[in-house]
Amino acid sequence: MSANSVEGPGKQTENSPGALGTAVPKGRSFFFSSLPLFVVAHAAHHLLTALHQPMLPYMRQEFNLNYTQAAAITSAFSLSGGASQLPSGWLADRMGPTALITMGILGVAIGGLFVGLSQSYLVLLLALILMGLMSGGYHPASTPLISMSVPVHQRGRAIGIHLIGGTGTFFLTPIIAGLIAGAWGWRGAYLTLAIPSAFFGLFFFFYLNRKYGKAQVEDMKRKQTAERPPQAGYKRRLWAFLIMMVLGGGAAATVQSFLTLYIVDVLGATKEQAAWSLSIIFFPGLLAPLLGGYISDKIGSAKVIIAMDVLGGLILFGLVAVKTYGFAFWTVLFAMGAFQAIRFPVTEVFIMGQSPARHRSTIYGIYYSTMQYTGAIFAPIMGYFIDVYGFHTMFTFSAWAVTTVAVITSLFIWDAKD
Repeated sequence: MSANSVEGPGKQTENSPGALGTAVPKGRSFFFSSLPLFVVAHAAHHLLTALHQPMLPYMRQEFNLNYTQAAAITSAFSLSGGASQLPSGWLADRMGPTALITMGILGVAIGGLFVGLSQSYLVLLLALILMGLMSGGYHPASTPLISMSVPVHQRGRAIGIHLIGGTGTFFLTPIIAGLIAGAWGWRGAYLTLAIPSAFFGLFFFFYLNRKYGKAQVEDMKRKQTAERPPQAGYKRRLWAFLIMMVLGGGAAATVQSFLTLYIVDVLGATKEQAAWSLSIIFFPGLLAPLLGGYISDKIGSAKVIIAMDVLGGLILFGLVAVKTYGFAFWTVLFAMGAFQAIRFPVTEVFIMGQSPARHRSTIYGIYYSTMQYTGAIFAPIMGYFIDVYGFHTMFTFSAWAVTTVAVITSLFIWDAKD
């Protein structure tokens, strides 16, 4: 029986009085008023965080780093960002979203300025840690707020549209940063892109204070408590999903962390080509999140997650099979990006349907923390083994890990209903 059906006496549907669908009667106006601003906010949040991978070859060259040391650059940001996700989700459930979202935009911009001003490897790592700590509040605060603002049957599309701001930034940033770095170096890229992010962060702070003050958010939460409890067995599904993200997602994330170095060192491309190549991965993100959200609204999130994770593992085998930098390699990158972009909004819908309303931001904090921690912890380990065994062996290992974990964990989440 679907999540929109009546399940018996005393059960509420999205059209029942007090249910979430009627708790926010102006969901349509949200799509045309606040949601576009949240899309820009998501883009501003990631404008600096999307720089680390495309700028990695430049940093590696300047500081003369091996693969393990280079991996520490992305891990410094990801570990601190993952650490800040956990308290941010808890705080968002208690103090409201405004301060946390503002830190995730304005705070990240300030961290980006320090990165751009750093003159040593140690100072660079400290600046990236600061940026990571500032970044942790955005997603655990913004995603539940957006979900509370629209009817249940429109959640997937709303979250998908919001994610386009992030994926669109990851598409454009490597291109823009490659051009800036070619003229002014990698520091110039950080300093230049920090400015618009900081200005929007200030603007959005005042907008959120006016539109989503503490009283308004508390009222939305009170109405949200009338929502039905999650489907029986939700703890089992959440645990299986987190394992999928930790093991499978971590293995995939480490491959992407080293892509620019792989493109330069193995495929023989230039640093500029390596930076721009990441845009191919994120190009599908301009539309695919909306497609993923729409499909999730129609057939359910679990089916889409299982399909995208299995296909994501299989495409990694294609990555190691391509030996030259060119059209075939770009096609593999495009497919990687498409599977990721379709899955992102669907995972957020899945968590929404499998978590109690009162703990939702906390669970989102755990999810986002897990996403960042796994890549951050695995990346230096991957770097060490790449130094020893090479890219081909370790990328092949990752492909097997992602595919195997996706198949096994799918057995525990397939029966989920949104």
